[in-house]
Amino acid sequence: MIPDFEIQGTTLRIHLPRELDHPAADSIRKESDKIMGRNYIRRIVFDFSDTAFMDSSGIGLIMGRYRALGMRAGCMSAVCVNRRMERLLRLGGMRRYMSIQENENGTGIQEGSTE
Repeated sequence: MIPDFEIQGTTLRIHLPRELDHPAADSIRKESDKIMGRNYIRRIVFDFSDTAFMDSSGIGLIMGRYRALGMRAGCMSAVCVNRRMERLLRLGGMRRYMSIQENENGTGIQEGSTE
């Protein structure tokens, strides 16, 4: 799957690919930089619904987008996050920077749950 980008007002929604590795993260970074240069973006939503694999470059991508948005509280979220991706995000310290939701309607993932 090729990453898909949606703009809804001042929100950029990034549908992440099945494998979020270094080449995919680099491509997403470049395209999101172009979009953010042309549009006023205040919030980014990362959609993990199709993502089965993510390495450290995925964490780097998220941190880079956080810096690009000015490091404001509430400027990023992750939706449709499965247990495996939630574990990686939690171990990478991403809960500090973004909300992580199990589905579209804002239900969070319970602390202490295992896959």
